[in-house]
Amino acid sequence: MKLHLNKWALITAVLLSGTGMAQPPEQLHKSVILTPVNSFTSGVEGPAVDAKGNLYAVNFEKQGTIGQVKPDGSAVLWLTLPEGSIANGIRFTSRGQMLLADYTGHNVWLVNPLTKKMKVLAHEPRMNQPNDLAIDNRDRVYASDPNWKAGTGQLWRIDPNGKTHLLDTMGTANGVEVSPDNKKLYVNESVQRKVWVYDLSPDGSVKNKQLFYEFSDYGMDGMRCDQQGNLYITRFGKGTVVILGPDGTKLNEITLIGKRPTNIAFGGPDGRTAYVTLQDQGNIETFRVEFPGREFKSAKKKSSKK
Repeated sequence: MKLHLNKWALITAVLLSGTGMAQPPEQLHKSVILTPVNSFTSGVEGPAVDAKGNLYAVNFEKQGTIGQVKPDGSAVLWLTLPEGSIANGIRFTSRGQMLLADYTGHNVWLVNPLTKKMKVLAHEPRMNQPNDLAIDNRDRVYASDPNWKAGTGQLWRIDPNGKTHLLDTMGTANGVEVSPDNKKLYVNESVQRKVWVYDLSPDGSVKNKQLFYEFSDYGMDGMRCDQQGNLYITRFGKGTVVILGPDGTKLNEITLIGKRPTNIAFGGPDGRTAYVTLQDQGNIETFRVEFPGREFKSAKKKSSKK
């Protein structure tokens, strides 16, 4: 897998023009600034891309908001949450509905992007704070739920009807992601620096928890898979994104401009543009990668249905 990744840039980037001249190879893994520094607050998090290629992230200009970043990098205030609510993770359902993890209100919101009307999909008082979200091919949501003071956490599943299920208790659960084949669920523990993998059953239950990877330094935050099953993990404090293969092998580490990345998403016209939110810079960086993000094909299908 490592050799394949290293060669992919050359294979895909050397293209022939109409005159038969080779174009310069595309530069991969080179992070650049997308939105201005401090255009978001230090709470910038939860990047997600809709079927039209628009990027969304939380806490644009002030806490309790959602910002929309268009493909050209221009950003606007898209939504203001109800008083007292502050979001973290964002995902989109197969119908294009936006899901928001409201960690102060212990809610998961469902937002209609056309009307911006919000309704509570799930309210769970037992949650410490719904943090990051992942979604499977049946629109079931998996939410990390850390207790930072205690160094503990929980893992939840929220069904499309809003019913909540406690799947596991663990360390400071943070990043969460589903594999491309919907057979694995990854969850990391920021303080403990461990990434766990579960077998994900068709009914949404988990079993056979195993240690997938352990770091010796720095914390972790959000993470996402590409369509090859490679896992991209933001290294909070180190200012990098680590790429792990499906077998847990470290394939690469991408250096960012900021030092405190909080989460990552994939988008762009081919799904191969990565977007990373940065706490210390209050902005979003972007770089190109070898393979499309896991959800890119489904996004294209959503677009074709409308």
